[in-house]
Amino acid sequence: MAHLHILWTNGDELTFDKMVAMYSRNAMLHRWWEEITLVIWGFPAKLAAESQLVAQRSGELIQVGVKLSACKACTDALGVSERLSEMGVEIKYWGEGLTEILKEGKHLLTI
Repeated sequence: MAHLHILWTNGDELTFDKMVAMYSRNAMLHRWWEEITLVIWGFPAKLAAESQLVAQRSGELIQVGVKLSACKACTDALGVSERLSEMGVEIKYWGEGLTEILKEGKHLLTI
């Protein structure tokens, strides 16, 4: 199964809108990948919780089948775990998961 993980660490709203969200949405709609997981790590967690545009795009991604997941250590530190969870974002520790993706040579796009 072709599964792409996108690691979003860039806290720029425009980069999210015009690259991360645009590519993720189109990739699911055109079936370029069977699964896409968008991993929100660092400052983007705060941006996702506070930006109306990012929240809207995140909802659209979830609707087309993109799985959104955020680093629990980051969301807890930034005080946004509850808000992101309400938006439909999975909250979990990602250190081991990211390490597994890297060690196993799985598909990973980092932004």
